[in-house]
Formats: sequence, C-alpha cells, structure tokens
Amino acid sequence: MSSNAEVNAEVISVSPNKVKVSVDKLEEFKIAEEKLKVGSYLRISDNDEVALLAIIENFSIVADENGGDPNYVIDASPIGLVKDGKFYRGGDSLALPPKKVEPAKLEDIKTIYESSVTENERFTFSSLSLNSDILVPVNGNRFFNKHIAIVGSSGSGKSHTVAKILQKATEVKSKEYDGLNNSHIAIFDIHSEYSSAFPSANLLGVEQLILPYWLLNSEELEELFLDTDANDHNQRNVFREAIVLNKKHNFSGDPSAKERVHYDSPLYFDIEEVLNYIKNRNNEKKDKENNINWVDGDEFVFGEETAHRLFKGELIPKGTSATGTLNGKLINFINRLENKIYDKRLDFLVGTKTKGVTFEDTIQSITGYKDVSRANVTIFDVSGIPFEVLSICVSLISRLIFEVGYYNRKFRQKVGKEQNAPILVVYEEAHKYAPKSGLSKYRASKEAIERIAKEGRKYGVTLLLASQRPSEISETIFSQCSSFISMRLTNKDDQNFVKRLLPDTVGDITNILPSLTEGEALLIGEAVSVPSLIKVDKCDLPPSSTDIKYLDEWRDEWKDVAFESLIKTWGA
Repeated sequence: MSSNAEVNAEVISVSPNKVKVSVDKLEEFKIAEEKLKVGSYLRISDNDEVALLAIIENFSIVADENGGDPNYVIDASPIGLVKDGKFYRGGDSLALPPKKVEPAKLEDIKTIYESSVTENERFTFSSLSLNSDILVPVNGNRFFNKHIAIVGSSGSGKSHTVAKILQKATEVKSKEYDGLNNSHIAIFDIHSEYSSAFPSANLLGVEQLILPYWLLNSEELEELFLDTDANDHNQRNVFREAIVLNKKHNFSGDPSAKERVHYDSPLYFDIEEVLNYIKNRNNEKKDKENNINWVDGDEFVFGEETAHRLFKGELIPKGTSATGTLNGKLINFINRLENKIYDKRLDFLVGTKTKGVTFEDTIQSITGYKDVSRANVTIFDVSGIPFEVLSICVSLISRLIFEVGYYNRKFRQKVGKEQNAPILVVYEEAHKYAPKSGLSKYRASKEAIERIAKEGRKYGVTLLLASQRPSEISETIFSQCSSFISMRLTNKDDQNFVKRLLPDTVGDITNILPSLTEGEALLIGEAVSVPSLIKVDKCDLPPSSTDIKYLDEWRDEWKDVAFESLIKTWGA
C-alpha cells in the first residue's frame, strides 16, 4: 500500500452538497493499485474517530502560473459519516476545516453497505463497479415494496439485469423447505427473451394464452369492437344494450342478483349472440299501425322480456316504415364485429376456447396458481399478439392482477389475516405499453398501468419498468418509482429525463451515464444506502437477448428460407 504522507491533499471548499479537494500528485493519491475514478470514494476527517465519505464526481486540472506541476481539483459529493464502525447518512457533525483527505479504505466502503441493511432484509444482485469484492445489497423489502425502474440503451445489459434480479427473488428462502418460495412475478415479454432465463416459468404465448373477451371492461370492449374515432352513439348504445341483456340471459347465479348485472360485471356473455341481436336490430322496422315484426314465424314486439329471442332467432320485418328504429344504421358496425369475431389471429381472445374457460381458471393461469403449471414466474409472451389488440390484452391482464391483489387483501382483512401474496409485474420495453402519447390505441394499457403505479402498492402489486427510452414513458407512472437502476443512456432526452426524476442529492454523478460499460449501472433510491456505481452479477441462465452476429452470418454459405412453412405460420 502506497503512503500518502508526502501527498498534499486538502479541502479547499465545502458546501452542503459539494466538497472540493486540491491534490498536487494525483497518481500517488491512491491506495495500493486501485486508481481513482469517477465514482471512487474519499475519506475526509478531522480526527480518527469520525470521517466524512464522499463520492468523486469529476476532476479538473489547474495549471501552475509559474510553470510548475499542475494541481488537480476533485469535486466530490458527501454521502455520510463513518463513526464507531457504523455509517450514517448526512455529514453535519464534521468539524471545519477538515484536516485530512485520503481515498476511502476498503473497510470504510464495506461499512457503508454492511451496516445499512440488516441481514434479514439484505437482497444482493451486484457488486461495486470499482471493486468486485464489495457487495452492494439493497433493502429487499423497500426495493420490491415500491416500484422499480431499470433503464438503459440497447446493449447496456438491461435484460440481463432484469433477469438476474428476478432469478435471485425466486431463489431466496427464509428457512429450509422444499418447493417454490412465495414470490409471484408476471413478465410482459415483448421480444420472447425471458423463457430461456426461466425454464420452469408458466409461459403463456398466443398458443397457450386464453383471455376471455367477456372479462373485458366497458372501455376495453369498446376499444376492441367499436370504431372509437367514429363516435357513433347508435353503435355504442345498441352494443351496451346487447351485452347487458345477454349477460342477464346467461346468468345462472342467485335470481335476486340478476337485476344488479351491469355492463362491467365480469360475467359470461356470448359475443355471437350479441352479433345476431345487433343484426336483428338493424333489420327491425315499425309498422305505422301496429308495430309488428316477426321472429321465427311469431309476432314480436321488442322489450327486455322478449329481447332474448333476438339472440338466436331471425327477425323478419313486416312493417313498412323505419322511422325511429335502427334499421340499416348498423351495417358498418356489423361488418367490424364479424371481422373481429372471426379473425383467426384473435382466437385466444374471442375464439371457441374463451367460451369454455371460467373466471377462476383465467386468474389462476395469469398469476401462476394453476395446479398443472404452478410457478413463481408467469411470462406473457406478447410478441405474437397483433399490435391492434396489444394494449387491450395488457390492460386486461394488468387489471385482473391488480384486482386479485385488491380483493385478496379485502377478503383477508375480513377474516382477520394479512395480505400474503404480493406480486411484481414487469413491463419490458414499458414505453410501448404506457407512452406519453395520448393516442386512443394506448389508452387501455396506459390507464391500467397508471392505476397500479398509483394504488397497487397498498394491495401488494408493484411494478418493474424496463425501458431503453425512459423519456417516452408516461411521467405519471415513471415518477412513482422509488428505486432506479440506470444503465448506459446515450440519448440526451433520456439522460435529462432520468436526471430530472432523480433526487437532487445525487448531484453530477449522473453525467457518467453515457460512458457506462455493459452491465454497469447507477443504483439510486430508498432501498440503497447511497447512490452507487455497480456491476450487476452475471445470470446463471441469461435471457436470449443476444444480437445477431451479422458479419459472421453473412460470411457463411447461402441458407434457404422455408417460405412455405413461414407463410403457414404467418397466416395461422
């Protein structure tokens, strides 16, 4: 270890959030072979019992006017005091002026992290970037109890970081026991990356996923089936009417509860019967004298008690006037409904299987509780979901997860037990589900995610947002995050957006964001004792997010594409 006895290092300026240190021989101002870098720690003291620790933010060179060796000025941000072997945030008990400046010792740095989190709450997935021997734990309860944001440009290691954190979460156990722990994680995987990282996960792609259309709420139903830009009140009113009547028609519960059935009730209705009903209403006419139509050979007068005959029967108009009816006004709507209902790409949403699945089957499947596929992690591979219904599907799943948490807590409070099944919902490429954009095609998913961001924590539902474009995410959602893992960001808008949402105490250390290497990150938030430059541990099973090696592939011999099979898959 080199000595600093001959190195002239002194504090030349102190402010609440900045310390300036002048050093005449920077190369000798180090411990052993560890070179100082942005993110290194300084120990500033007035005696041997109390020391202020500060993180180096930048260096500057001051030339000597007489032509001698230049001086170096280090700007550092104070983070706290080491006193009696413990670390304390803040530094107002240090006497001025401090007499001694030196690089922080290994023991000092370890004290920052080891004394700030109890062993029982310690959750570790990284080490200090400048020294891999120093683990950087977070307070696991605070980390997962509040929302998390992981941001970074493509190639920064963002997917690996997400996978590592979730792998560690599914492995932790409070004691020795067999089987799964009680972690519950749902991942929206837009690029089919995470199945390789979680081989035992409950994987739900378009082939396995069943999302019953009849569980959609009013806004989701209208976004799926109505032309919302047309703003046609006739379409909206007859659609609402048909669904409510059909839910009552198919209702098999307590007869006294039938009258309470409404548009948003999570009850089965038959979408093809709704289509038939709308077709019949489109054909309906009124006779000037007796208002008679015919259904299956019988006279028909429309009313709630007779409406069920329009679900399967065929209405044949006998009247001569269409005045006051919907006659001929619903043709475009009928065409739209038929296109949606019979679109093979939407089988998972409106196909035959959705009519046989129960409400309980659905929520057990999406939360990983189904007996045949019980798992800590449920992966929603949304890469195969048509873009025009992606927002609706994300909205439905997110809303159901939130409501499972809400009603589970409500039930457990009623029976005197605490809520005990918290769930973390992970949105990979979150800017594609919840952007700042006010376009109607994003409204459903954006509102569902914003609800979790604002209210979910109370019901044991938290978010992990992962994005390479944080500046495009809804600020309502992003600003609710309490822990940030910011990896390399090269876009200026993204850098400024992250800086604006981070605490003021972080200082200029965020300027390092563009120069971080793969796997390096700035860890900030309530769950960590101090802002830290970390190196995320490697995944045992990495996600399949490796880029295609173009040059290697192009050097290889010509490879045919199976166009026939490709087209069959495309049109399936």
